[in-house]
Amino acid sequence: MAVVSTPTRSTESAGIALMIAGVVLLAMLTLYLVGFDQGAVSRTGMYMHELMHDGRHLLGLPCH
Repeated sequence: MAVVSTPTRSTESAGIALMIAGVVLLAMLTLYLVGFDQGAVSRTGMYMHELMHDGRHLLGLPCH
């Protein structure tokens, strides 16, 4: 006889909560990099700065 266990609701809820927290953290990091970074964190030269600058224009954030 095989014993089959199914995940409980608390484990499913904890997994969903962790995924939501990860998505929110990633969204906040992206918003910071696009909206407020101005090249301080991304030290890849002007390419990343210009890409983020275009993102600010696309989102309607002030940048000038």
